[in-house]
Amino acid sequence: QVQLVEFGGGSVQPGGSLRLSCVASGRTFSMGWFRLAPGKEREFVAGITPSGGRTRYTDAVKGRFTISRDNVQNTVYLQMNSLKPEDTAVYYCAADGRGRGILNWGASANYDYWGQGTQVTVSS
Repeated sequence: QVQLVEFGGGSVQPGGSLRLSCVASGRTFSMGWFRLAPGKEREFVAGITPSGGRTRYTDAVKGRFTISRDNVQNTVYLQMNSLKPEDTAVYYCAADGRGRGILNWGASANYDYWGQGTQVTVSS
């Protein structure tokens, strides 16, 4: 069993930046960030392959968010720039624990482990 712990959430004004971190207690393969906003369904935000060589983003965050990972530290990051009020949500990291080679990044069933979530609030 792998534990995932997120850090870095908080409150920021529109146009600001935050960096989320997710530390895994063991080995993981592909990893993703999801978010859940009030009244909405959970949404895939970004994903990264085990080597970090490929990434995937939902259209709403392309050009503003960057996912990266440090496999030595077992950590995945989400750098969020030019934040908008509509980015307000609880952000969760998720990990594939089996090495599936994820084709459908947005499918929750492709992830075996989930963090507890961290709140991001964008407001003036």
